[in-house]
Amino acid sequence: MSPITPQNILRHELIGLTVKVNEASDPTLKGIRGTVVDETKNTLKIIAATRTVAIPKNIAIFQFMLPSGTLVDVVGSRLVASPENRLKTKVRRW
Repeated sequence: MSPITPQNILRHELIGLTVKVNEASDPTLKGIRGTVVDETKNTLKIIAATRTVAIPKNIAIFQFMLPSGTLVDVVGSRLVASPENRLKTKVRRW
C-alpha cells in the first residue's frame, strides 16, 4: 500500500498515528492529544497521557500527524465507517 498522504488518509489505517482533537461539540474532548490505539465504526480510542479516551468520530475534527511530519485536519464524520469498510471505499475529493 502507498504511504499515507493528506490526499489518501481516509483510506489508510489510523492506528499508531498521533492525533489531536481540534474541535468537538463536547468541550471536555477539545484539545485531547495522544496516539490512536483502536478504531471502531463510530469512535477512535486515544491514549492521552495516563488514560484511554474514546472519542466519537461524528462530533469532532481531528488533526493527525503523518509519519512524514505533515499535519492533516480531518472532519470526523468523513471517518464514520468500520475500518475495514472505510479502507475499501472510494473517496471524493474535498
